[in-house]
Amino acid sequence: MTESANSLPGQKRVVLVSDGTGETASQMTKAAMVQFEGQNVYFTRYKNVRNEAQIEAICEDAARNRDLVVYTIVSPQLRHFLSSKAREFDLLCVDLLGPVLRGLASYFGYEPKAIAGLLHDVNEQYFQRIDAMEFTIQHDDGRDMTALDKADLVILGISRTSKTPLSMYLSHQGWKVCNIPLIKGFDIPPEVFAIDQRRVIGLTIDPEDLSIIRRNRLQRLGQERGGEYADPDKVQDEVEYAAELFKKNRRWPVFNVTGKALEEIASEIIKLMASRRLAPLHTLETIPSSQS
Repeated sequence: MTESANSLPGQKRVVLVSDGTGETASQMTKAAMVQFEGQNVYFTRYKNVRNEAQIEAICEDAARNRDLVVYTIVSPQLRHFLSSKAREFDLLCVDLLGPVLRGLASYFGYEPKAIAGLLHDVNEQYFQRIDAMEFTIQHDDGRDMTALDKADLVILGISRTSKTPLSMYLSHQGWKVCNIPLIKGFDIPPEVFAIDQRRVIGLTIDPEDLSIIRRNRLQRLGQERGGEYADPDKVQDEVEYAAELFKKNRRWPVFNVTGKALEEIASEIIKLMASRRLAPLHTLETIPSSQS
């Protein structure tokens, strides 16, 4: 089986017609073709078919060699038009989507949206989320400073301020996040200052709560004696150190994570980004002006 515009001697053609990418029609038809061994078939795919003139031209072309027409079209009007044209040209055609849509409409009690290309949009969003998650994992805990200009968000904070879980949560929303630990005695990587500073944020936390969080972590790891890591005075010093850094860089908004769920913190961050008219860099949509 091949997919092309040109036939070879002895080949039969299946014409795939879709108001989207045609991938559904292609995959379903090829899956069915596995049951028909020895057939010399090739496919011609017509994508983004959205009007009657296109359908008429396709049917006229298919009629020359009595090709099989297989289509996935969400518009009931265009499906009806294609079906009528197929009868007019004496073509065999298969509607892959219409019966499913009618069955679902009967089951749910209302008509479908009939908007072309929605599955493609859903798939695009899925792959964008996967890309964001992979980026975020690669740039977790300051491990990789490359491609920092591709980050939608850069999160700075001392140890155990929820940088990693927050970054992962945001990546599931499609945000590419780089989180970088703030360690006293070590400079912030210069790459941070080379990017859009509106995309850099800081995290802070109540010192007493942080001391408890660190102590609990040490206990889970079986390290009852953690030295200065969970020492209240050491923790207080780290929180103050981070506060001084944030004070020097006033363009970085600071979020206090004390006692807050990840969803709450993420919601606050996304709301701030929206107010700044900033969205994930890979998205094409713009943020409505009412949010500015």
